[in-house]
Amino acid sequence: MTITPDILPDDIDALKAALIAERAERIAAQALAAAAQAKLSDDEALIAHMKLQIEKLRRELYGQRSERSARLLDQMELQLEELEASASEDELLAEMAAAKTRRVAAFTRKRPARKPFPEDLPRERVIVPGPTSCPCCGGMRLSKLGEDVTETLEVIPRRWKVIETVRERFSCRDCESISQPPAPFHVTPRGWAGPSLMAMILFEKYGQHQPLNRQAERYAREGVPLSLSTLADQVGACAAVLMPVWKRLEAHVLAAERLHGDDTTVPVLAKGKTDTGRLWTYVRDDKPFGGPAPPAAVFYYSRDRAGEHPQAHLANYAGILQADAYGGYGRLYTPGRSPGDILQAACWVHARRPFFIMADLAENARRKAQGKKTAVISPLALEVVRRIDALFEIERAINGHSADQRKAVRQELSAPLVADLGAWMREQRAKLSRGSDVAKAMDYMLKRWDAFTRFLDDGRICLSNNAAERAVRGIALGRKSWLFCGSDRGGRRAAIMYSLIITAKLNDIDPQAWLADILARIADHPAHRLDELLPWNWRSLTPGSRAA
Repeated sequence: MTITPDILPDDIDALKAALIAERAERIAAQALAAAAQAKLSDDEALIAHMKLQIEKLRRELYGQRSERSARLLDQMELQLEELEASASEDELLAEMAAAKTRRVAAFTRKRPARKPFPEDLPRERVIVPGPTSCPCCGGMRLSKLGEDVTETLEVIPRRWKVIETVRERFSCRDCESISQPPAPFHVTPRGWAGPSLMAMILFEKYGQHQPLNRQAERYAREGVPLSLSTLADQVGACAAVLMPVWKRLEAHVLAAERLHGDDTTVPVLAKGKTDTGRLWTYVRDDKPFGGPAPPAAVFYYSRDRAGEHPQAHLANYAGILQADAYGGYGRLYTPGRSPGDILQAACWVHARRPFFIMADLAENARRKAQGKKTAVISPLALEVVRRIDALFEIERAINGHSADQRKAVRQELSAPLVADLGAWMREQRAKLSRGSDVAKAMDYMLKRWDAFTRFLDDGRICLSNNAAERAVRGIALGRKSWLFCGSDRGGRRAAIMYSLIITAKLNDIDPQAWLADILARIADHPAHRLDELLPWNWRSLTPGSRAA
């Protein structure tokens, strides 16, 4: 309906009343719209939350469904973060809009139940004084019925302190000699940093991927100016002090019956350019076959990817190596080598990946919805993925069982599937041209068929090399923060610290707390008892002995 001037009343009071009513209607409409928007945002956040929970449960029950599964979870968590923030913002806006009118009720979100705060957190009790008289009748005879406690989680900003260690000097009146207690141990000569501060610097740099220049800026804002060179002194000294612990860790890893091996690139600063170095990792993880040895990872650094590096790393190793088909490992598999043979165990995840790319129906559907060009789905690749996934389904059921049990199940269930897959691929390969992508993916497996089928006769072998890939994943993510290593020595220091931090994480140990404790104790710790400082032994110590 169009409002014309002759429809409006001529009386000023009537016009004011109409304006007030119109404004009330508009405010109510805005409140309704805000409540509807808050409800919509809440529904979207709830849907995203449920999708994330479903995906996590699927992974827990069935394992990874694709190579992008972990990345999809990260994306879903990021999406949930944004939707939850938007829903809370819209809820507040709806409350503010509803407060302006009595005609629209405020919208309140139904949030999931929050976990209780940990019992070991310190509590500060704040008592709000009760009334001294009845607010209703003014009576003074009040009796306490009980109390309601509202818990509010708060954080105290990081506090810095200087510990003054006073060492009194004494002179002997008999022999006139002067005695004084020794100075407290510091990692650096004439040092000033306590073990907790050094552990924080190390963990921030290598565990959280925060370069020293960013740390220095943050400390300065907190009122403690520390120069970049000063922080770098601590890092270099700590790497030297922790080297004996790294060597004990290396000995533990290389004593494994089976190793996972992998490498990743690491940019290294050079004159006028940036070279591409390598960080190599070897992971000991006996959990899949029920081994009692604790998991651990050791890292090495090199300026290039020459085969001489893994050959030097594993010069004294004999056992099983699970890795990709990198040619530099080739000489390690030479029969009769000293001190013993290294058996190659190929990774089925690496083999599956190119087939999966050629059979990714979900990605094709996504590209089609976005109006992009879709790839051709290969039925042969789809069949290979289906057959390999059947093998992984068997593996999930026997994960954590003993090596003999795993071997028995594999001989009964997996061996026929592998034999059929091999025969089927040879038959199909004969029909494909040499340049076909499917043919190249099949050749990758068929040329290394002994390495791919070795798991059937040895229950210790895994189908995948995921243990090593998980160890290097953090480095790949951190490269975007620290960009490059400053030198080859910086790369070697990084290898030492990554070894310690990732091993602590593998054993469910807080890396920063562990580093702080061993830096405080290592100066007085007997060299022949260094194994006591390794994460799995450190965890077994009582709190009193850790504080000693």
